[in-house]
Amino acid sequence: MFPLLLTVVIVSLSGVMIPGPMFAVTVAKSYRSPWSGTLMAIGHVIIEIPLILLIYFGFARFFENTTVRLVLSLLGGVMIIWMGIAMFRARAGVVRKGSDLKYNALTAGILTSGLNPYFFLWWATAGSALLMNFLDFGITGLVVFILVHWLCDLAWLSFVSFLIFKTQSFWGEKVQEWIFIGCSLALMGFGGWFVYSGIRLMI
Repeated sequence: MFPLLLTVVIVSLSGVMIPGPMFAVTVAKSYRSPWSGTLMAIGHVIIEIPLILLIYFGFARFFENTTVRLVLSLLGGVMIIWMGIAMFRARAGVVRKGSDLKYNALTAGILTSGLNPYFFLWWATAGSALLMNFLDFGITGLVVFILVHWLCDLAWLSFVSFLIFKTQSFWGEKVQEWIFIGCSLALMGFGGWFVYSGIRLMI
């Protein structure tokens, strides 16, 4: 099983380290707490475990359905754009007044996972291919797979959060505000791409 687990670690880390909505919000939330990344990872796995179980029991094709992808892309995209706008508006308060975003890190982990259509599509394709390698190991293989995959997410997001929280005092307010602007624009960009992808499915 070890070679299979090594593959899971490599693929999982390559996926979680690619900047996306969850990473952008983790950066923003980490100004207030070094545990934001950990809570984001917990919120993420709340969505991920039921999804993995659905795929394990043969429902991967459901998430490849055009109608399902359309709904996820349009609704998810709009909500991600809204989160980006809210982050942009809150930037000055967070940086200069020590306030925080309206939603906590756990909620943010749930939202940025559950509203990301490419998260579901990844699990329906590449993720399901990884998961199928563990079918021969039964429930034990499934549990080990979920645990190893999630620990990769947890380790990376916790590291990012801790690093940002501990080093923010070395950055000026202007730099911090520009980081917030960058994260909010990234969220709006991802949301816009999700909506565009959904519209393309209708053409």
